[in-house]
Amino acid sequence: MMKRHWDLMLIILLSLLLIAIIYISPENSLRKVIGIGFILFFPGYAFINFLFPKKKELDTLERLALSFGLSIAITPLIGLVLNYTPYGIRLTPILISLGAFNIVFSTLAIYRRENVKEPYIPKIDIEKLKEELEWDKISKLDKILTVVLVIAIISSFATLIYIITHPKQSEYFTEFYILGKSGKAYDYPTKLFVGENGTVIIGIVNHEGREVNYFVEIWLVNLTYNTTTNQTTIHNMYLMDKFNISLLPKPIVVEGNWTPQWEKNYTFTIDKPGKWQLWFLLFKDKEPKLPKPANNDYAKTNATQRILDAIDGKILSLKLNVDVGEI
Repeated sequence: MMKRHWDLMLIILLSLLLIAIIYISPENSLRKVIGIGFILFFPGYAFINFLFPKKKELDTLERLALSFGLSIAITPLIGLVLNYTPYGIRLTPILISLGAFNIVFSTLAIYRRENVKEPYIPKIDIEKLKEELEWDKISKLDKILTVVLVIAIISSFATLIYIITHPKQSEYFTEFYILGKSGKAYDYPTKLFVGENGTVIIGIVNHEGREVNYFVEIWLVNLTYNTTTNQTTIHNMYLMDKFNISLLPKPIVVEGNWTPQWEKNYTFTIDKPGKWQLWFLLFKDKEPKLPKPANNDYAKTNATQRILDAIDGKILSLKLNVDVGEI
């Protein structure tokens, strides 16, 4: 049976092997090599042989061409279905769904081949391939065009393999975030009393592709926004804290669990009642110079441009609204 259906048995074995490699040895280079066929060829080939088990229904070239085309259609459809399930489009659901599809339809294709007369049994035969192409009957120009087409397909496939096996980060950016004291994106200290401690976690992840020296400034700001004139007025602006940290570049994680690179617990107190904004500003490589404040208040200096630029999205920044009540 293995000899008669070696192609479909190979798809089943390779699908199982890929699943095992991903969970046992995810860094193995075979993962990428097998993964290309797993996504772009196996689904279509198994489905085509399930639909057309007879030898006369399709020749080898037609089966191969349709296998690539159907795989490109089947894989996104499986992803679309998963998107509307609780599992979502993640590594494990995609891997299990595609693996199950390949194995189930390969098994059904073997069953159908066993129950038809003159089943399609793939054989690697150059002379047979020439016969299917009618090589001896076509013109010299058609032969040249066919060779060019084959070279183009092989080159495209080789380029695809290279791109997948040698990924290049196309976008460079920095993750900048604040979390509540429990390490989650909630339970922020938005209501405090004068002199009461509030704690947040400041986090930075470097995806810039190079080592970066980051400068963090934390500002306590009291401002108002005029909706009629679209103008922001800064009444008070106090520098709460500042520090810098150098981070090496970290690859973007597209699989598995996200992990932090650098985090800092920051505890603050506000000694004045009112509605305040706590601004966290992040600068890369160089920190802009600060002017001298009047009574520690920068509201009458050009430092206010930092907050205005942060509001306009020109500076990487985070904001926490804090309502401070009197004791």
